[in-house]
Amino acid sequence: RLVEETCGRHWEAELYRLRGELLLQLSDDTEAEVSLKKAIGVARRQSAKSWELRATTVLARLWQKQGKVDEAGQMLGEIYGWFSEGFDTPDLREARALLDEFTEDYEQRMAAKNIK
Repeated sequence: RLVEETCGRHWEAELYRLRGELLLQLSDDTEAEVSLKKAIGVARRQSAKSWELRATTVLARLWQKQGKVDEAGQMLGEIYGWFSEGFDTPDLREARALLDEFTEDYEQRMAAKNIK
């Protein structure tokens, strides 16, 4: 409602992302995930790839914490792969670093399987 009354829908995805981040700070992971998924949905409908990347990165970190690393990596990899430039921007650098963490985690799990 605040979005509609103040600035239209342009900032809607970012406001949902910020709400999700705040809820994470308050340890409400369930509601945070709901807000982050809303942010991603709104960003997709608006074709706002930068907003989608930001929200997806936050959701991917949450899923990483919950042990859903493969799902997080797939989701983040899809939006990251859309970009063809701007890889030195903070948002894309953060996403790349997180994807690298997921790759390292995957390699460690595969190595552990081979040891057993």
